[in-house]
Amino acid sequence: MQTQAVIDHIVGWLKDYAATARAKGFVVGVSGGVDSAVVSVLAARTGLPTLLLEMPIRQKADQAGRAQAHIEDLKKRFPDNVQGMSIDLTPTFDTFAATVDVNEADYPAKQLALANARSRLRMVTLYYYGQINGLLVTGTGNKVEDFGVGFFTKYGDGGVDISPIAGLLKTQVYQLAAALNVLESIQVAPPTDGLWDTDRTDEQQMGATYPELEWAMEVYGWNTPEDFTGRQREVLEIYTRLHQAMQHKVNPIPVCEIPTTLLAP
Repeated sequence: MQTQAVIDHIVGWLKDYAATARAKGFVVGVSGGVDSAVVSVLAARTGLPTLLLEMPIRQKADQAGRAQAHIEDLKKRFPDNVQGMSIDLTPTFDTFAATVDVNEADYPAKQLALANARSRLRMVTLYYYGQINGLLVTGTGNKVEDFGVGFFTKYGDGGVDISPIAGLLKTQVYQLAAALNVLESIQVAPPTDGLWDTDRTDEQQMGATYPELEWAMEVYGWNTPEDFTGRQREVLEIYTRLHQAMQHKVNPIPVCEIPTTLLAP
């Protein structure tokens, strides 16, 4: 990959899109992970106003620390156009969780629903600050997450105006992170969505590493799990299951087509 050329291309694309949309700049949710770090640096490099939001919800100290350190680093590197805010959403989420509380024994999907609610609460916050400042909500999903396994929350972190790195694999995002001088602590941190009270890395949740999923994404459609043995077969089975389950996240909302004969008076 021509790393610097890719960086220049994305930065130019961001500037052009903002001009066409008549937006002042960008708002990015910063989690302490590599994807949001890379996107926020790319947005900052446009020279346009870039607002970085840390939105902790019962966040682990190491995740919050990385997010705050990254924001401070970018404010120093881009003092003319980068601002940062910390919006503690824990009290809001706690109130919501208490209001909708149900017996988990009767509703086994409760914890997953609450995890997704965290992401959707952050989406609402990003759009609030985006709207009052005239900024585009800038997505941080990569190609594997957005189009491969659907590792994002529908109408949560999937609810954005633009997706500058959705054409890049996770391993390519890491290459950009190194070239953009993202903090080392972020580059080496195990990827996690930060939506659970317990420590759950992306790999633990999906059952495969990003390099493994990138391989599966490449061979999917040309091969079936039965064409492989051992770990490769297992990984392609994981990818196939996740990819098929995520189609509702990327396909247009189904619309019931009403026959014209039924609409006639």
